[in-house]
Amino acid sequence: MSTLPASGPGAGTTAQATDGPSALAMFAVLQSQAQVQGVPLRPPPPEPTTCCGRGCNGCVWEGFLSAAEYWRQDALQALND
Repeated sequence: MSTLPASGPGAGTTAQATDGPSALAMFAVLQSQAQVQGVPLRPPPPEPTTCCGRGCNGCVWEGFLSAAEYWRQDALQALND
């Protein structure tokens, strides 16, 4: 149950997110699977809105991707219980 048919790079996968678009795609796939199975999931983390675009050490996107991975693990566990 790790992937669904893809329509583009990274689409339809429950793999770990590597950027904003892959995180949103992963959220959508897992939320869809949860809805089909009738499993409640907590809301995924919101995308950052304060990135300055300078590639800072500790960028808000790094925090978002860490939160997305935590959410993914939690969602996968709920779906597999």
